[in-house]
Amino acid sequence: MPLVLEKRPAAGAAALILSPLLAVALTLASSIVVFWFLGQDPWRALSVYFLLPVSDFWGIQEVAVKATPLVLIAVGLALCFRSNNWNIGAEGQFLIGAICGGGVAVWTHGWGGPWVLPLMLVAGMAGGAAYAMIPAVLKTRLRVNEILVSLMLVYVAEFLLDWLVRGPWRDPFGFNMPQTVTFAPEATLPVLFDGGRMNLGTVITLVVVAVAAVVMARTVKGFEIKLVGDAPRAARFAGFDDKRLTIAVFAISGALAGLAGVMEAAGTVRQLLPGFSPGYGFTAIIVAFLGRLNPIGCLIAGVFIAITFIGGENAQIILRIPRDMTMVFQGMLLFYVLACDTLILYRVRRVAPARRVPT
Repeated sequence: MPLVLEKRPAAGAAALILSPLLAVALTLASSIVVFWFLGQDPWRALSVYFLLPVSDFWGIQEVAVKATPLVLIAVGLALCFRSNNWNIGAEGQFLIGAICGGGVAVWTHGWGGPWVLPLMLVAGMAGGAAYAMIPAVLKTRLRVNEILVSLMLVYVAEFLLDWLVRGPWRDPFGFNMPQTVTFAPEATLPVLFDGGRMNLGTVITLVVVAVAAVVMARTVKGFEIKLVGDAPRAARFAGFDDKRLTIAVFAISGALAGLAGVMEAAGTVRQLLPGFSPGYGFTAIIVAFLGRLNPIGCLIAGVFIAITFIGGENAQIILRIPRDMTMVFQGMLLFYVLACDTLILYRVRRVAPARRVPT
């Protein structure tokens, strides 16, 4: 007998909250099996992956450095996804933000002042927002699928960055390496603690999370985002303009991704070079869903995913496990999140095959 998914009348709030926790538990259980097949002690491997990164203050700072772009991008994506707009190209907006902000650092190298860093941040946000407006405008004006457009624009951004660092922006004293000059001190984010890399970007991200949480929970705009996503017809009857909202959430999402890009360039890498992003824009999609499309949830989920990044690097050194296993774990986590959500919102039901009427 064929099986179909039937929407449940209502899903309890407790089930929706426990779903990501169940997904994490299933991922950890699956990781034990993977480690066992790789010939590793599962408990030692789990300790290296998830406990060692937060075992000292330096490790906690590294987790914060990795979590900062993930959380910032995920908050913007959560606004898009919550309003039923699918921005899959945050990676491209991240790179464009880094290009626009990094371009300011390159152009002002050697003669800038204290105004350079604020101008970089503004340029990065503006660049990311403008790049995100391309799929938004095409969707609202021409009904073009925003998933395909935003995803294809990622490759445009990657090739643009590669051309810039190999061509007009290449460091003339960089031994012909594809990279820009190292940013001047006035073009870098200040470090918060000596001996670590955690910088002002982490503080900015926490402020963004707090503001987004208040907007979603306490303002009319937050209610509009939720209503357009859950019941678009009811939103139209209430007088909300879904097209204008699409433009707004894409602009905000792109601006936050661009801000993450310029802060990564100015705070962590301190120059532009090809492949300086390990896929933050795509990984942030997992963070957004694991965080239940909630800003506070995105913060918690971002920290967890950042721990897997640092843990993967530790496992590569200590256990000789390929670094790509981190991507495997993140893929399993996304699979379990989607599976748990599906089984919470829908139930599996058998359907009797249709009887043939004799002719």
